[in-house]
Amino acid sequence: MRTCKTLSLIAAAGLIVLAARCSSGAAGDGRTETAPPATASAGRITIPPDSPQLAQITVQAVTTDRLPENEVVAPGRIEIDPNRVSRIVLPVAGRIDSVDVRLGDRVTAGRTLFVIDSPDADAALSEDRQSQAAVNQARSALVKAQADRARAGELYDHKALAKKDVLAADNEVAQAQAALDQAQASLEHSRRKLEILGLSEGATGQRVPVKAPRPGKILELEVTTGEYRNDTTTPVMTIADLDTVWVTSAVPEKEIRLIEVGESLEVELVAYPGEVFTARVKRIADTLDPKTRTVQVRAELANPDGRFRPEMFGRIRHSHGLRPVPVVPSRAVLRRGNETVVYVERGRGTFERVPVVIAPAVEDKVPVLKGIQAGERVVVDGVMLLSGIEGR
Repeated sequence: MRTCKTLSLIAAAGLIVLAARCSSGAAGDGRTETAPPATASAGRITIPPDSPQLAQITVQAVTTDRLPENEVVAPGRIEIDPNRVSRIVLPVAGRIDSVDVRLGDRVTAGRTLFVIDSPDADAALSEDRQSQAAVNQARSALVKAQADRARAGELYDHKALAKKDVLAADNEVAQAQAALDQAQASLEHSRRKLEILGLSEGATGQRVPVKAPRPGKILELEVTTGEYRNDTTTPVMTIADLDTVWVTSAVPEKEIRLIEVGESLEVELVAYPGEVFTARVKRIADTLDPKTRTVQVRAELANPDGRFRPEMFGRIRHSHGLRPVPVVPSRAVLRRGNETVVYVERGRGTFERVPVVIAPAVEDKVPVLKGIQAGERVVVDGVMLLSGIEGR
């Protein structure tokens, strides 16, 4: 009887212990349902391994890519080479007899552009005839003076003429020679004038042809047949050789040291996306624009097909070769005020904020010049989550 009571007491005690354990286990299960919170200290964030926040973070190893070294990128535009532009003015006043070209025409050097009917042409021809007559007259006078000098010399040799008469004859020869020289100079001047006006010697009633001084395209045309023009200073036509154009760019002051005359540039134009052209630096301005703190750079760009038109916009690129540089996806980079950072994984659930120095992005890749090395693992998804934890 005593044995049965003892067994009953032991069984009851076991049930109490089991109930206590079950109660304790239930309480313990309730506490594990809520994971410990993430913590941040001195730029290091720790997320518990069983936290659902960790599943929102993706890390990726830093890779390298060969990118341009000391690259200069600046806006640019196409301009006409001022050394290949001719602005045509009227050589003489007169009526426009004919215009032989149209706007946009391509002309060769020496082609007649328009013709002027001008009284100045008749005046130039008359001046030429007068100059020729003066030369003939001066030449005859010189021949006579030389003959008189020869006769005076013979008479002097026979004691039939005084010395002063010989000296007078010498003076006549010198004056005649000077008159001939002056007349010939006037004749050369008049012939040069005829040549400039495109006139022939002797003929009257000639028109003045105005010819193209260089090959190129007619970019401006402000004269028509029948007009009378007496302004010989204002251009009436512009011819530009567009087989070669300039690419003008404003390069920042801090980068001008990276460009030298004679180096090549890559040119990208808005009009031709995806295409890259090559130009050669011809001139770097001697002064700095004080407002923009830039220096003007002009490069020569071949334009045999006429694809590059003045005032087209684009940009230039210039670098000194390629070098391997760590790169990260652009979404891995976070800007915090004046600081640029990435989050580097230091262990499972542990991340460190690391300041970096970056270069301009190339497509979706951001070159990192300082701060991290290839092979390190950086956060590419969940960057804002870590930033939010750090800011709490």
